Amino acid sequence: MSAGSPCVEICKFDGKTGFCIACLRTREECRDWKKMKDSRRHQILQDRRRRESRLPK
Repeated sequence: MSAGSPCVEICKFDGKTGFCIACLRTREECRDWKKMKDSRRHQILQDRRRRESRLPK
């Protein structure tokens, strides 16, 4: 199954982690999303909970 983009068009990046505060991807992941294989996209989506825990509260 194709993984859709988690983008919600906020695109603000945390300076410490490098993650977008909305979709929890890095700038590089956002840029390369359309070129990625679905397996990599799914890995990124499954890693969201861990990434979210690294953002400041």
